[in-house]
Amino acid sequence: MKGGILEVFLDSAKGIRRTNLIGKPKYYVIVECGIQHFKSKIAKGDHHKVTWNEKLTFELSMSECQKLTHLRLRIMDKELFANDTGFVGEAQVFLEDTLNEGNEKGFIEVTPKPYNVVLDDESFKGEIKIGLKFIPNTFIREEGRGVIVMESVYDETIWKKLVDFCKMSWWRLSFYGRKLNPSEYKRL
Repeated sequence: MKGGILEVFLDSAKGIRRTNLIGKPKYYVIVECGIQHFKSKIAKGDHHKVTWNEKLTFELSMSECQKLTHLRLRIMDKELFANDTGFVGEAQVFLEDTLNEGNEKGFIEVTPKPYNVVLDDESFKGEIKIGLKFIPNTFIREEGRGVIVMESVYDETIWKKLVDFCKMSWWRLSFYGRKLNPSEYKRL
């Protein structure tokens, strides 16, 4: 199946709202991309600066790439004495321009930049910093027992052929440059 890969680099957040009064906050992010959801690792820290430094990968079919409009990031705080979590805020990243440019150029990477965190009452408090990377025209196929193997169109570029040629040349040089045994002299 042909599609694309969207990598979301979840960098950090600063100035976000603190929801619990007792204990140190434990922040995590739920990233929603279309129908796919990922939960980040829990980052301990204060509301002034939280760092995740985590990469989340979304595999998108061609139809998902065409329908996808935004990425939703919900920042949550794991409560100290309860099983439920506290909603800190959310951010939306519009992806239409990024996906279109990635399709045109064959690859796009957006360095981490801050996005405003929106609270329940539609006000802003803090920012979350994320980066994006989109690789279109990737073939996703199933092999074996449900294992997904991704094969990119870029594997057969001139760079891959050049690297293969260099590997072959080094192998030949190492074979011809080695010392011959006396028994191998007779064969020459």
